Amino acid sequence: MQQPEAAAVQETPATLRLKPGEEDRLLAGHQWLFSNEVDKIEGEVQPGSLAVAVTSRGQPVGIGVYNPHSLIAWRLWSRTVEAIDVEFFRRRLQAALRLRERLYPGERSFRLCFGESDGLPGLVVDKYEDVLVLQVLSAGMEKRIDLIAEALDLLVAPKGIFLSNDHSARALEGLKSERRVLKGDVPGKVTIQEAGVKFVTPMTEGQKTGFYFDQRENRACAARFAKDRNVLDLHCYTGGFSLALAKAGAAKVLGLDSSELAIGLAREGAALNGLEGVCEFDQGEAEEVLRAFSTQRQPFEPDFILVDPPSFVPSRKHLAKALRAYVKLNALAMKCLSSGGFLASSTCSHHVGREDFMQMLRESAAKAGRRFRVLEERTQAGDHPILLAMPETQYLHFALLEAL
Repeated sequence: MQQPEAAAVQETPATLRLKPGEEDRLLAGHQWLFSNEVDKIEGEVQPGSLAVAVTSRGQPVGIGVYNPHSLIAWRLWSRTVEAIDVEFFRRRLQAALRLRERLYPGERSFRLCFGESDGLPGLVVDKYEDVLVLQVLSAGMEKRIDLIAEALDLLVAPKGIFLSNDHSARALEGLKSERRVLKGDVPGKVTIQEAGVKFVTPMTEGQKTGFYFDQRENRACAARFAKDRNVLDLHCYTGGFSLALAKAGAAKVLGLDSSELAIGLAREGAALNGLEGVCEFDQGEAEEVLRAFSTQRQPFEPDFILVDPPSFVPSRKHLAKALRAYVKLNALAMKCLSSGGFLASSTCSHHVGREDFMQMLRESAAKAGRRFRVLEERTQAGDHPILLAMPETQYLHFALLEAL
């Protein structure tokens, strides 16, 4: 393994010497070093500086970026010490794009880059037709945003790039929160298409990066069971599940969300797909609505309920409290379903493991006094790849249950 020329990377990498034995996780495929695993730093470092990690015996492990202010002290960028330049980012992003093209031939909207899983830790890129939305979650990526934009120009020539940098993880890296146009023209909303369904997606406002691509295959799964069903879609956002199930033949769909912006875009999507007569969208709080459905007869009686709340788990220490909240919400939904009804439930935090999720559903069923069987158990879509050696890259769990 050779050191790159300083001119090639435009900075001289520091050397990060590890404590004895701390390289084992990296050599097994993980990409992070934590601050308590570092013995000493040789050279000048600032947040986002390049650093070559070496074992306690001096053997290079790879090159990455160091942040002295973060618990994740170092993120691996390459297992060979190479130049970190425009060509580096172009190669990584091109490999990511080729995977998406194999997964979704002919599609023009998807998650183009999913951080660590595509060899670019701390970088998320979503493609909406000809517009890109970036989320930068590490100081190393923030420092090289111009190189990333140049690489994306070479690769996909977007009409505009928007930075959706308001994720709470940025604070852990010492980065400020911001939402702004990085370059080009970015409209307020873009119409995208997935599996023949059109969705109106916010670019400059809204949640996260605009659309939940991670549920793509789960929408297709749920749609197989939607025909002639009365669907209640809680936390529907811009209508991802609602419109997919309506297009698949649901008799009636009621989508609820607390966001007025999201409900407006969901209604636009229903009109674009000719589904105004099937879909109704309104503002509402999930627990209040479920209590009303379970305690009094309603003109609309759901036999397919979708529970897909935002993450309740900002950190590991909140896990127990969050699981209790998930149990409460799912139990309320289960009480509303008669025999033969379907429940599609999701969680979206890497702190909730698969067994945590399934145990939560078991406790929900017990609390509701109901029996269910599992028809499908799934995870995030293929454009959010999961690294075998990094369980942190798996964060979404989805189950489709049938009431007995």
